[in-house]
Amino acid sequence: MLTHPDRPGLALFEAADLVAEPLHPRIDGIADRLRGVIRWAREYLCEPHPDLGRKGPVCPYAQGSLDRGIFYLAVYRGSTVDLVELDELLAGYRDWFRRLDPVSGPAAQFKTILVTLPDLANETARPIIDAAQERLKPAYTEQGLMIGEFHDGPPAKGGLWNPDFLPLNSPLPLLAVRHMVANDFPFLADSPVTLAAYLRHFAGAGSVGLREQVAAAAGRFGLTVPEPRTEQTPLRRISMSERIEKVS
Repeated sequence: MLTHPDRPGLALFEAADLVAEPLHPRIDGIADRLRGVIRWAREYLCEPHPDLGRKGPVCPYAQGSLDRGIFYLAVYRGSTVDLVELDELLAGYRDWFRRLDPVSGPAAQFKTILVTLPDLANETARPIIDAAQERLKPAYTEQGLMIGEFHDGPPAKGGLWNPDFLPLNSPLPLLAVRHMVANDFPFLADSPVTLAAYLRHFAGAGSVGLREQVAAAAGRFGLTVPEPRTEQTPLRRISMSERIEKVS
């Protein structure tokens, strides 16, 4: 378990913490449900799906995150949610995410924090999770991050390759924090705010076809595409074949 250096109320659990004896009091009574999230990641995110519409796993990055030991679970306890408290908690994990190793380089794209709400009834959690993602997404993209919503609904967002496939189904309601990558463009192109954030972080990145799509979307909103960076970090050189089948 990792504890925030300045905010002891924030903690991150790894897969090994869910089977350790004794269990940490913070996950007492919910360890089985959290282990279910790890199984879901291994058996769903890391595997192909017949309805996905492309080859490869549902999420090309989940296996790398698990293998590198940078797949973290956070917990928000309680059968009700204070929205201000939830936003503050998520902001804390967002800022901590940026400080956690690795902070740059190829491995950083695999780093993930899943903020779970294990005590919340599913019917209560669905609108809360969806609204939190929509509310917080601009602030995350401004910092080069993505926040994704998952619950048993599942969220009504179709996959990139098969719009009839709803990929964001999960065993617990949760919000996922990860680095933005160049191929997140389709998830950010429908808003001038999130598209402007994308342009600041990924001007000139990706394939020729992707750059053409980005330029067309920017033109629709009257945005200027910045000149390509002279140096792109390894984190941002993502091929089209590595597109995440995750809608955020």
